[in-house]
Amino acid sequence: MSGNRESVPEGDPAPGWDLPGFGDWLSGRAEATRRAYLSDLGALAEWMSRSGVDAPAGVDRLHLRRYLASLGTRRLARATVARKAAALRCYFAWSVRQGRLVSDPSRSLRAPTGKGRLPRVLSEGEIGALLDRPGASAIDQRDAAALELLYAAGLRVSELCGLDRRGVDLHGRTVTVLGKGGKERRVPIHERAAVALQEWLREGRTTMPGPAQAVFVNQRGSRLGPRDVRRILDRLALSPTHPHALRHTFATHLLDGGADLRVVQELLGHASLATTQIYTHVSKERLRSVYEGTHPRA
Repeated sequence: MSGNRESVPEGDPAPGWDLPGFGDWLSGRAEATRRAYLSDLGALAEWMSRSGVDAPAGVDRLHLRRYLASLGTRRLARATVARKAAALRCYFAWSVRQGRLVSDPSRSLRAPTGKGRLPRVLSEGEIGALLDRPGASAIDQRDAAALELLYAAGLRVSELCGLDRRGVDLHGRTVTVLGKGGKERRVPIHERAAVALQEWLREGRTTMPGPAQAVFVNQRGSRLGPRDVRRILDRLALSPTHPHALRHTFATHLLDGGADLRVVQELLGHASLATTQIYTHVSKERLRSVYEGTHPRA
């Protein structure tokens, strides 16, 4: 989700749109996706109401084109606008299938592809400064294990937060996580990550209350959440670093080291190789940066 956070509609703020019904239909998707799509449709319904349109039957293609154009004036990232467009296409297709609409005004609607910005990649020095920190408190052990795992296994932050003890194999040095679409995948981890995880589970975790099956917990006695992970990085990183940057860095460093793209796809849990290919562009940008910064005639 983007930095412009929008709350999920409470109840049904736009009765003519049946957002609760749409939310029920989305229940098979990842919770983050469901919440984002409901928020996106709530924002569209509010925008349409200002034009006197209180139900999807009154929406035409021109309305939607104007709405997407209005998003561009808010300086949102193209990936965010693309997600919002995907949400409304999903909603109107659902409305047609439900018999609420005769035709789909969002059909063939174009939106930005989301390829505007390359992911931030941390240098090896930045990774070392972030991970190689002394500290023996329970919080120190938790933070070290969490950050090591994000970089060692390329986990999404939701996968890290949802990790259960049964998914940890310290002897085999693997973790099994639940990814997008409810798909499980087993990912190898290196020895330093396994050691950090072992120290946390055997020492620090025993002193912190929380769900027994959860690997990572916060000081409130609940599972560690995405905001908790963001706060850890805000506190420890030398420069602003989003948790997803560690996943980007994991993939890019593997490719820079000669890993096969399909192996990286499997490790990341990408359904499509096209999604993984963005990291080849990242690596090319890094190679060009190094070349231009070091070649005497560059």
